[in-house]
Amino acid sequence: MLWPFNHFRKPRLTPSGTIEAIYGMIVTQAREPMFYRDLGVPDTVNGRFDLLLLHLWLLLRRLRTVHGATELSQALFDRFCEDMDDNLREMGIGDQTVPKRMRAFGEAFYGRVQAYDQAIEAGGEVLAEAICKNILNGAGLDQAKRLAAYVRASEADLGRADEAALLRASFRFPPAIPEDVTP
Repeated sequence: MLWPFNHFRKPRLTPSGTIEAIYGMIVTQAREPMFYRDLGVPDTVNGRFDLLLLHLWLLLRRLRTVHGATELSQALFDRFCEDMDDNLREMGIGDQTVPKRMRAFGEAFYGRVQAYDQAIEAGGEVLAEAICKNILNGAGLDQAKRLAAYVRASEADLGRADEAALLRASFRFPPAIPEDVTP
């Protein structure tokens, strides 16, 4: 289980530069204009948060299968928590409110991880429905189907990525939504 305070228990062995590189790749991919322009993801704080969670989930899902990646997964989750805390403070959220918001972020993360894991395992349109609900606010099932196709393509690409490449941040997310996907 990923927990935001595990870094207090033992020293990190994962190089922080690798964590920053991987997390930077996740953030960069989540900011791709195609998601907002072509797929109807709301270009809002919540929309960007949901795409960040989606990409973090994709990578953490792949890292579950990599021997020795538990520490990297935890470090990525810790970096995500640090980023969310920093963003809240930049938005002017007070010190007393930040823990409540962080708890809400954690609940959102674990809820979506569970929903996406179950949906991708179920197959069919279940993933598109979960994406529609969690990212597109219940509207745009056709766009959700295209986003689900992107998720499946990303999962396949990450599945083919060499484990060493994953651990040293030398992999890439797919650059675009597959053109041959029809909703």
